[in-house]
Amino acid sequence: MTVIFIRTTVIFITLVVVMRLMGKRQIGEMQPFEFIVTLIVADLACIPMADVSIPLIYGIVAILSLFLLHQLLSLLETSGNFFKLIVSGKPSIVINTNGVDMKELRSNNLGIDDLIEAMRAQGYYALDDLNYAIFESNGKLSPLENPNRTTENRSVPLLIVNQGKINTSNINRLKLSATSVTDFLNKINAKLKQTEVMTLDGFGRVYIKEKNKKYRIEKFTLPEALKW
Repeated sequence: MTVIFIRTTVIFITLVVVMRLMGKRQIGEMQPFEFIVTLIVADLACIPMADVSIPLIYGIVAILSLFLLHQLLSLLETSGNFFKLIVSGKPSIVINTNGVDMKELRSNNLGIDDLIEAMRAQGYYALDDLNYAIFESNGKLSPLENPNRTTENRSVPLLIVNQGKINTSNINRLKLSATSVTDFLNKINAKLKQTEVMTLDGFGRVYIKEKNKKYRIEKFTLPEALKW
């Protein structure tokens, strides 16, 4: 028991020193390689603490080796844009003045649901609340608010169409049918297959973004007494 306590103390002190040397970034602000290093370090630290058959020096050497790799990658990242792009990636503009950029979302393995969730975390609920939205290389969303944004007669929009497909769960929640959605699209001269994003709020306000077109705001006639 005493041996395990001493080994744990040594590993703990080593980790404190190494993590202090790695910098002060929070988990949510880490670059991808920094997050990977942190995960591996945590795993390496557990093994020599619990298994007394493994020499303690093995764990310390492994942790210090990862620290040196971290420092090398950090150095490469600051040496120029080329290495920074390779090591950490680049920011992606997923909303611009034309609306949601589905191509940028797909290139980052993100969906419209991920974007909407990230916007809600920033206090924005409608896709047209922002003129620009940028997913930074560390995964954080940086929003630029639309100066014409209004919060009057608004409620939480629900995703109705996602990349040409109707969200069955949401239209059932609103007591709508797929036919009513397609009829609405026909009425405003839009095609379901060309509709990348369509949201609907409790006041009938529709955000629609068609492929290769600027987004637009339309009005949907909701069933009587349907509000949320």
